[in-house]
Amino acid sequence: MIKNVSFLAIICLSLIAFSVPEKIDKKADAAISKFLETANFQKEMIVVSEAANKETSTLFSEDNFFKIVSEGEHMGYGYIGNAPSKTATYDYLVLFDTNWIITKSKVLVYREEYGGEIGSKRWLRQFTGATVGGKPLRYNQEIIPISGATISVQSMTKAMNGLLKDIPSLKASKEI
Repeated sequence: MIKNVSFLAIICLSLIAFSVPEKIDKKADAAISKFLETANFQKEMIVVSEAANKETSTLFSEDNFFKIVSEGEHMGYGYIGNAPSKTATYDYLVLFDTNWIITKSKVLVYREEYGGEIGSKRWLRQFTGATVGGKPLRYNQEIIPISGATISVQSMTKAMNGLLKDIPSLKASKEI
């Protein structure tokens, strides 16, 4: 009996740990709707196999990586991620066009008292135009540091580079 309860608890925790909370999902939907200038879109989830996920630095779960479709037309792709800040984590959204070029990035929830400037449209615009499989973005080169948000900026840069690097391997292994 105890083994069954422990096993069930482990399964529940693993599902919670790898799923996008409803609040974050709603914020992502609002950002996508505003960017596409339509509320009429669907997210078609892209499921990445466990084997392929082990080969990536990015965590692809069953509800954080998706194709965006509006009125039967493929609009692009999206990814909802979570990255560390100094003492907490923050959630972010990355939108790609159909050619896998970043068209928008947005910090959905920032949980620190300081460093929230990484959520500014002006700072996030640095990622727009970055391409999957392209040249890595470098902190203090292509990506401008923010005083008081060093860890968050470096974390976002690392997360974006990981995502941009991992998608080609998913394409090569026919995951997408």
